[in-house]
Parts: sequence; structure tokens; C-alpha cells
Amino acid sequence: MTEAALPKKKINWAEEAWQLFLLALAVLAVHTAVAKPFYIPSGSMLPTLLVGDRLIVSKYPYGYSYLSPSLNVLPRMEGRLLGSLPERGDIVVVKAPLTQDDWIKRVIGLPGDTVQMKDGQLWLNGAAVPRVRVADTVMKVTPNSDCTGMVDVQYRVIRPDGGAECHLPTWRETLPGGRSYNTLDLAALPQDNTEPVLVPEGHVFLMGDNRDNSEDSRFPAEIGGLGLLPVENIVGRAEFTTFSLDGSTSFNPLTWVTALRDRWFIGLRD
Repeated sequence: MTEAALPKKKINWAEEAWQLFLLALAVLAVHTAVAKPFYIPSGSMLPTLLVGDRLIVSKYPYGYSYLSPSLNVLPRMEGRLLGSLPERGDIVVVKAPLTQDDWIKRVIGLPGDTVQMKDGQLWLNGAAVPRVRVADTVMKVTPNSDCTGMVDVQYRVIRPDGGAECHLPTWRETLPGGRSYNTLDLAALPQDNTEPVLVPEGHVFLMGDNRDNSEDSRFPAEIGGLGLLPVENIVGRAEFTTFSLDGSTSFNPLTWVTALRDRWFIGLRD
């Protein structure tokens, strides 16, 4: 009997389906217990993170809560299994209290801390957090970072070659313990001055690095912010970027390459 005459082996569709199920289960397990990818959809963490950045978020550093599974199937429970608090300055992905959407912010206040903003400067436990003016953040204008918002449009600059950039006023802030990072201060807005807030047990106070364009713990959840966030709403810690896209991709495969920014594997725990 020739090779062409051999009967074809039938596909066992039940076995194929079982293998796909096991693969999906393994992916969910990794996303739940180890790490998951995350996409930056807004400019609230500028200049640290750009719209279009892709990151890896580790799930295990702070333990696990009822919100840790990739599928929200567990009933509400307080606290965390194998839990530990984040450090001030950690960048974390959290679940918004009302919608349970994923948000990304920086940890500013821990239980027992008093947090306040005065004229755009952060105060922690009654002392001003040191900050110094540094060089402007120069950001190329791209489809997903167009610098045309009501606050940042004033910093849009047209280059001699006709291209556009955004030159954003930047401050280097250093928390107690030494964690240091850049923040944006673009305008005098109501959130630049807040009443002192005591962070209660089991909660954290979060802020975006883009202080004038971040709905965070300065705003109650009822009006779209995070409020004082329960620790069980922390999903994980941002570790590093993997790649970044400027928003110019289309169905043309060539744009998948031209849209890439030079933002490969940037550590987010410095």
C-alpha cells in the first residue's frame, strides 16, 4: 500500500478541545498567581508611563485577594492571603472601587500616614515632601499623545521641521525612604490644595504622577476617583515595560513596526 493510499487519521475533536481548555486554564493560573500584561490607556502616569506602554504586572508581591483572579468570580472578602503592604513609591495596578476596572497609580500613603497637597506640593505626615524643578519632559506628539487637552495644550511646541512636541514642566519628588520619580505640574487646579487625610488601617492613598490629570485618592470614588482604597483592591505591582506603541497602527503590517517607540524593558521600581 502506498503512502497516498493510507487512511487519514481522524481528528479527535474532544481531545483537541480538552487540550485548549487546559491551555486556557494554565494562562488564567499564571495571570492570577504570577503576572499579567497591562496596557496604559491614559496619561495619568506621565511622565513615567506613556499612553500605549505595555507592562508586566506581578501578582504575588502583596499576596492575593478576592480580586486577584483574572475572572471576577469570588465573593467580596476583606484582607489578603499571604498579604503584605506595598512600599511608598511602588507603582500598582488596582481595581476601581465602583467599576472594578483596572487603574494604575503610585502608592503615596500607607496606613497611619497623613496626606495633603498644598499649592501643588505633596505633604506627608506634616512635612513637605522634597521636590526640585528639573528639565521639561519633551514628548513627541503622536496619535495617542496629542497634547491638545485644556491644560497641556499650552505646552505644545511646533518644531522648525513642522513636527510637534509637548514640553511639560517636570518636578523630581523624593519620598521618605528615598524613592524618587518625576511628576508633572501643569496648572493651578483645585486638586493642588486638599485637606489633610489620615489613611486608615487596611487602606492606601494613591496618586498619578501627572498631578493635574489623574483621578486618584484625592477624589472620592462617588465622583470618579479612587478615594482611600482598600488593600484588597490592589491587583499587583508594575515591574517593567515590554514595548510601547504611539497609536499610529493600522491594518497595514508596516505600521506595526513604525509605531514602536524606543521604550523596551524599562524598569519601574527605581
